Amino acid sequence: MGRDVARIRVVAAAVVALVGAGVAGGAREAWAETKVAKVEAGMPAPDFRAPASTGGTIGLSDLKGKVVVLYFYPKDDTPGCTAEAKGFRDLADDFGKAGAVVLGVSRDGLESHAKFAKKHGLTFALLADADGRIHDVFGAWKEGSIFGRSPLGVDRSTFVIDGEGLVRKAWHGVDPDDHAARVLDFVRSLAPAR
Repeated sequence: MGRDVARIRVVAAAVVALVGAGVAGGAREAWAETKVAKVEAGMPAPDFRAPASTGGTIGLSDLKGKVVVLYFYPKDDTPGCTAEAKGFRDLADDFGKAGAVVLGVSRDGLESHAKFAKKHGLTFALLADADGRIHDVFGAWKEGSIFGRSPLGVDRSTFVIDGEGLVRKAWHGVDPDDHAARVLDFVRSLAPAR
């Protein structure tokens, strides 16, 4: 717990440095010093638990034995995020047949997730990571650039986690168009030969 608080304070200090007025030059050095390592293939997936749009909470440990597709997106109901979510929705039956559970994660709250899911007929759970802890442990952040500043933003990322909790594939900086189909192809490749 103490390490988590210390890490959050370091990240918070970096965010303040990045968005503070007139510090564009020094902000990049502050970000470089405080970057959280991105989770990559071959690493154990960090455990998490978060409120879900489908009710209750969902944690990785609840899904032991199942393949989990965990995708991070910036914001509900924006064009790229909607296209990505619809891609996973349209292939939901195929993911299910391949033995995979799809989970979307953003910093939006449950009310926003519920509206987004209803509007677009999303049948998989969206996790509310309001405090960014799941983003932190997966390293789902990137340095952005807006109006001469370098704020932190969400790195549109997807992780395929096997039933033993090992990350089998990680995509960072995802293009939302046709991404779900590429993820499904990879998930299918994990199935044992019959």
